Amino acid sequence: MTAIRGIASCVCLIVFVVGHVAAAAAPPHIVFILADDLGWNDVGFHGSGQIPTPNIDALAYSGLLLDWYYVTPICTPSRSALMTGKHPIHTGMQHGVLKCAEPRGLPLHEKLLPEYLRELGYSTHIVGKWHLGFYTKEYTPTYRGFDSHLGLWSGHHDYFDHSAVESPYWGLDMRRGLDPAWDLHGQYSTDVFTKEAVRLIDNHNTSRPMFLYLAHAAVHSGNPYNPLPAPDQDVSKFTTIFNYDHDSLVRENYVDLDYFDLFVVNEFVSGMLSKLDESVGHVVEALRKRGMLKNSIIVFSTDNGGPPAGFNLNAASNWPLRGTKHTLWEGGVRGAGLIWSPRLVRPGRVSRQLLHISDWLPTLVTAAGGNPSNLSIDGLDLWYALSEDTESPRKMVLHNIDDIFGVAGITYGDWKYIQGSTYNGQWDGWYGPSGREWVYDVGGVIGSTVGRAVASIGLSLSADSIRALREDAMIKCPPRNDSLPLCRPLQAPCLFNVREDPCEDNNLINKYPSLASELRERLRKLNATAILPGNLPWDSRANPDYWDHTWTNFGDYLNVFANNFYLPNEGMYECRRTWVEYNGQHDCLLKTTLLIGIPNNCYLLLKLN
Repeated sequence: MTAIRGIASCVCLIVFVVGHVAAAAAPPHIVFILADDLGWNDVGFHGSGQIPTPNIDALAYSGLLLDWYYVTPICTPSRSALMTGKHPIHTGMQHGVLKCAEPRGLPLHEKLLPEYLRELGYSTHIVGKWHLGFYTKEYTPTYRGFDSHLGLWSGHHDYFDHSAVESPYWGLDMRRGLDPAWDLHGQYSTDVFTKEAVRLIDNHNTSRPMFLYLAHAAVHSGNPYNPLPAPDQDVSKFTTIFNYDHDSLVRENYVDLDYFDLFVVNEFVSGMLSKLDESVGHVVEALRKRGMLKNSIIVFSTDNGGPPAGFNLNAASNWPLRGTKHTLWEGGVRGAGLIWSPRLVRPGRVSRQLLHISDWLPTLVTAAGGNPSNLSIDGLDLWYALSEDTESPRKMVLHNIDDIFGVAGITYGDWKYIQGSTYNGQWDGWYGPSGREWVYDVGGVIGSTVGRAVASIGLSLSADSIRALREDAMIKCPPRNDSLPLCRPLQAPCLFNVREDPCEDNNLINKYPSLASELRERLRKLNATAILPGNLPWDSRANPDYWDHTWTNFGDYLNVFANNFYLPNEGMYECRRTWVEYNGQHDCLLKTTLLIGIPNNCYLLLKLN
């Protein structure tokens, strides 16, 4: 009888192991949802109940809430780190963002995440914002490893008319591949991107793994004439949420109140964020309907901290963290993020493993069945550490070294060293509101689209687990103590224990000078590996007025003109939107002018000599 039991045990073990291997053999579908300018406290799972985010929260509670997750302080550097697995100081993307009229992009010799995944058999799609260059077509998404792209090339656009304003220029920025998407005019961008993501999932051949990079424009502010755009019906749901009370907003007030009052209407922000959360629900439900959810990895992340003050203001809340977007304070670089998957061995917890946005490339390549161990990148593979709750291989995060702004920051272990500040330190304060006085709708999370979807595959949420996880994920800092040593980074470097003091109140540099010297030396050595920032002066030939009022890959067409290119008011004619059939294509035609063929654009028209 004992022998029989032994044989049965062996058989069971073999069946279990074989079943486990077979399940792991099918590469997972990977969906990476990147929010834009989302603040630490803009999601419900960090403690705010002011603006409901039930779908995002449901993913977090049934997956991993990433507590010690760092992004870069602004958009382009984060996206470059995500796509390359390299820190921006090693790609020349460390200073500011890429402007529409700059004749550059993410260096073409860099291999990107979709290219690695394509080699592993994945179909690859990007929906939404690119912001890594479009000077020539080779810089655009469908030439960088993606099979398709619907979205914008620049850093922002109007959510309804899809134009991007970078003064003094203004032009359409909505594309299908290389083609301007004029037909989408008037449709709300978040809805456009959601519908496209769902369409791709609905039409996907499930025998092949899918990588979907859904990079929303939300909740980045729009153009100056419509800075916080949201559909009326969504705004109307939040009319009981009042405009900010400036006295309770800021622990240490650096806000330009006139500018703040002019642009910040919280109902509109709530409508924008509600649409983003709704999008997450639609995508997860589409995966469920196709039977893909049970074999998916979903990452949700912001690209940088929110801007409750300063430029691109969108009334975000990083409370109780210090700083804003574009700063190296925790409010600028500590990212709201989560990872969800049935493949996680230990889901349903707050992860306190140190993680940087550059780590996603090797982590996801490993999860997809690849081997990133020999890649010359800065990112580290955290797949098993995250899944099994083991120690993170990452011990240090370089926040940035920007010699142009004179700012640098590094976290090593529990300690953060920071020197310098951006924009003369005017956004170095603490910004709110906390939102914790609002009642949190636990039932709304459980009954959300995502809550129901994850329950359908056996990952049901309970009210008790939600409350416990949310409490665990909240950062709690005591009221400011004016007797603590101040940090004035424009005058001298500062040192914080960010494990014990995540709100960066207590400057310990005078107490631990040798530790500060060690971190300064680490920064010096890292700076020795940096390449120069790639920023270039604007090129006036990018002016959308020359290209049928679209932002386009203008660098591809300059050689057409050689020495005959006409600068403004020197023979340039505006291209009228009169479409005719010409050589089998719909082209723009204007009499008394010379047509020069430029695929996928209205033709640039030059006066005949």
